[in-house]
Amino acid sequence: MADKAELTVSIVTPDGQVYDGTSTMLVVKTKDGQLGIMPNHVPIIASLAIDEVRIQHEDSTKEDAVAVNGGFVEFSNNTATIVADTAENESDIDVARAESARQRAQETIRKAQDAHDNSQLRRAQISLRRAVNRINVSKH
Repeated sequence: MADKAELTVSIVTPDGQVYDGTSTMLVVKTKDGQLGIMPNHVPIIASLAIDEVRIQHEDSTKEDAVAVNGGFVEFSNNTATIVADTAENESDIDVARAESARQRAQETIRKAQDAHDNSQLRRAQISLRRAVNRINVSKH
């Protein structure tokens, strides 16, 4: 029987490394939809959407989740590197702070809609997606 192949997964941001480990499957959300990467996957580079990254381990009940806010994933030679604008492990997320950010973003959206400020509206919508993503990952 052959040895089980594994991926090496690294998630980095401008502030440093957020995650470093091994995995049997990596699931990311790209701009075009979800992408599952298993060992020996063809090389790929893809832009990431604001969403969670799921890092599955050999014991399929064990899964790590990281909230990623944009960036890209590069995979080759069983090594996945995610370079993200920001990223937080589920255990590092301050839920109260994320909830406060969600409320601020919702209020900003209302004000931007009333003022017909499309630029402010787009920024607030992105802030809302980031906050909701952090809240969802924290509940993982």
